[in-house]
Amino acid sequence: MTETKSKRSISESLAEVRRLMIYFEPYKWRVAVAAVALLIAAGTMLGLGQGLRWMVDSGLAAGNTDMLDRSLLVLLGVVVLLSAATAIRYYQVTWMSERIAADLRRSLFNHLVTLEPAFFEHHHTGDLLSRLTADTTVLQSTIGTSVSIALRNLLILIGGTTLLATTSLKLTLMVSLCVPLVIVPIVIYGRRVRRLARATQDRVGDVGAYADEAFHGIRTLQAFGHESHDQQRFGAQVDRSFAAALRRIRTRAQLTAVIIFLVFSAIGIILWVGGHDMLAGRITAGELSAFVFYSVMVAGAVGALAEVFGELQQAAGATERILELLGTEPLIKNPQSPMALPEPPRGEVRFDRVYFAYPLRADHPALDDFTLHIKSGQTVALVGPSGAGKSTVFNLLLRFNDPQQGQVLIDGIDLREADIGQFRSRIALVSQEPTLFADSIIENIRYGRLSADDGAVFAAAKAAHAEEFIQRLPEGYQTRLGERGARLSGGQKQRIAIARALLRDPALLLLDEATSALDAESEQAVQAALKILMQGRTTLVIAHRLATVVDAERIVVMDHGKIVAEGTHAELTRAGGLYARLAELQFDARLNQHTVVEERKITGTDNRTD
Repeated sequence: MTETKSKRSISESLAEVRRLMIYFEPYKWRVAVAAVALLIAAGTMLGLGQGLRWMVDSGLAAGNTDMLDRSLLVLLGVVVLLSAATAIRYYQVTWMSERIAADLRRSLFNHLVTLEPAFFEHHHTGDLLSRLTADTTVLQSTIGTSVSIALRNLLILIGGTTLLATTSLKLTLMVSLCVPLVIVPIVIYGRRVRRLARATQDRVGDVGAYADEAFHGIRTLQAFGHESHDQQRFGAQVDRSFAAALRRIRTRAQLTAVIIFLVFSAIGIILWVGGHDMLAGRITAGELSAFVFYSVMVAGAVGALAEVFGELQQAAGATERILELLGTEPLIKNPQSPMALPEPPRGEVRFDRVYFAYPLRADHPALDDFTLHIKSGQTVALVGPSGAGKSTVFNLLLRFNDPQQGQVLIDGIDLREADIGQFRSRIALVSQEPTLFADSIIENIRYGRLSADDGAVFAAAKAAHAEEFIQRLPEGYQTRLGERGARLSGGQKQRIAIARALLRDPALLLLDEATSALDAESEQAVQAALKILMQGRTTLVIAHRLATVVDAERIVVMDHGKIVAEGTHAELTRAGGLYARLAELQFDARLNQHTVVEERKITGTDNRTD
């Protein structure tokens, strides 16, 4: 059982290496140059031992000053060649490490943005960022330093061992007896280092994930006075990360100590035997000098390999995490032969007996036998209590999820048979909390249609009633918004989002509680912008505040994933049922609140400062 597992792990490791090799393909000539430079550098280092042997036997021992001078000149030439080859190898390998790390980051990002939103709901953003940055940095260091050192020392080990055998076969056989003593701890400790390296990277990811949540929720954190509490919890995460790193460091330190002790103990014994052979005349002083030189080189190579082996195991842990992400298959994919949507876009929507349940709530369908037809140009509002399935309708329309049964069609084409980019280009979404980026206002609006010129962006902003407040900002359209649009108010963010949707010029408009979080003045401005945006388009509105949809052509009432009623506001109110109860609760509450405010104003008791 253990043997099978070991074989499988070796096979998996080789597969990981092969998958990474594709990133070296575009830079074959640089690999070749680095390999040649590496061979030259290793060869010249090994040649130094033969030069030392020649200098001792032909120069020093023979008392030949001319030979000594020539030996030193040759030695200097070898050193110059070694220096040049080492510099070339370093440059090429370092360049490739930086380039391949950049390519890996690009591949990771490109792959991640193709994964469905549900993937990000089950993975911490901080952990994903750790893989995108920290893990690729580990690989960058490994490729730029560790691999190069490992290959150089491997060549020295092989070449040095060969030259040891030609110098003294007897002493070399003694060296070979020591090899198993060195290999066994490398294998045992190496596996532990790899496992601990993976654990360390996971803990670093946890640290990033916690910090990411804290920074994004900084207002809530401070509002509840949780600074010290979160500082302690973050400190605990950091301590766990440090503890994991400490276990890895301790294991690597033990490996290094064991290897150095074994290697240099073996060298001491071999030198003792070799010294006796030289005194007995069985080898010359030059041969012993060369043997000592190669023994030190081989020992140094083994020590370096032991050191680098730990780094390679750490890189293997990072590689596993990166390849794990790259190997994640998106659940939402383009069909092999997508059907073309009809032109021009109509914005017609049809749900045909759709059944959908989220994976974590498989026993509670979000939509159950859901059938809905929205004609081109029609405005339809979806209302109902929380959990009724309204947001799921949007998720399926945008194909963030696919139904388990039934069909979702736009302009008569099942979304699973259409090109994702093509049908999404016909849709614009304005949500309750619009997503803005840490870029300029003009680029945030241009996000709706990247090919739009500045004039089109300005026109969209004007139509969205955003131009007035934009021009009051210090840098106008070039004002940078900060992370998530932090420099704008809620109403201003909504108008930027509406301008973005106007610029997109969609056939189908999705409004998800677009005015629910606004004050009265902002809501009025946003509603005016929305009226312009909705003209001539199919519009689907999610609303909890019924006052925002009383004028809708058609209101669809949902509950527990089903349609329980539909009609106009007047029709549904007269018919009673769920909509009438919701309307009574909301409109009576608003009326009572308005009455209380008026009474306070009349009696002079309205002393609030808001």
